Amino acid sequence: MKWLRCLCLVSAMVVLNATAQAQEWPTKPIRLIIATAAGGLMDVAARVAAESLDKSLGQRLVIENRSGSGGNIGAEAVAKAEPDGYTLGLVQLGNVAINPHVYTDMTFDPLVDLVPVAPITTSAILVVANAKVPANDLRELIALAKREPGKLSYGSGGAGTAPHLAGEMFKAAAGVDILHVPYRGVGPAVNDMAGGHIQLTFAGFGAVRAPVESGLARILAVAQPQRLKAAPQYATAAEAGLPGYEFATWFGIVAPKGTPAPIIAKLVKNIHAFQDDPEVQRKLADGGLEALKETPEQFGARMRRDNARFRDVVKAAKLKPE
Repeated sequence: MKWLRCLCLVSAMVVLNATAQAQEWPTKPIRLIIATAAGGLMDVAARVAAESLDKSLGQRLVIENRSGSGGNIGAEAVAKAEPDGYTLGLVQLGNVAINPHVYTDMTFDPLVDLVPVAPITTSAILVVANAKVPANDLRELIALAKREPGKLSYGSGGAGTAPHLAGEMFKAAAGVDILHVPYRGVGPAVNDMAGGHIQLTFAGFGAVRAPVESGLARILAVAQPQRLKAAPQYATAAEAGLPGYEFATWFGIVAPKGTPAPIIAKLVKNIHAFQDDPEVQRKLADGGLEALKETPEQFGARMRRDNARFRDVVKAAKLKPE
């Protein structure tokens, strides 16, 4: 009985200590690791989250882009960081649902070593072409690709990323042969597409808006059932002649395994607060994003569900690291 009382006392002290730690946290800047290169759609979600959490938490979120290996380098840095609440990560669908089925040398398990905090946004993937590509819509692009198999190329944020899989799913749905060119992030891929070094990319509206508005690129389709709220002039894939082609990704905050639950709860409360802010929703919509509000439990279930869902898709696409 004495042993049991001691155990209960120790457990109570641990809980009280964690609660006190969360009440004091944060007392210094927080590092937010983005698992991609700068310039991509994740930057939109990162900026909105950082600006909002800076104010509500009273400490600066320092954004650190770590690209490479399809986002594994950045995600691994989060997984292996000290679980004290001062290192967080912004990851996407590909980090937890695609990469584990593509890379055989991962040194961490994203479903075990990354604690789900809360998703920030969801985003539809767009089919985007350089302005000099002789295709004004999706039907013309598919016809061009069929006339010249293997000639067109598309860039992604790296092997196993959501844009990579979106491209492979497009190839299968349209029955075309286009070359995949991996980059260290969506931003560099979009830049090369706008510059004409590659012809296509599959990315979110926020990542391609600048080259589209400057006339360097054109959006051929939106890979979701409904048109974008921020840009309703662009047809869905179904409207453009490719029914069934749908692909949306998400971006969410994770923490290293072992991060105290009270700190996670405090983060979730602040994230949900800024997601309800109409001004934040407007900023997200301008980038082609929509807030995705879930609890850690719901987010974790999403991560596991997507991991299982894309296992067969990756296998069918025969994706391998490049």
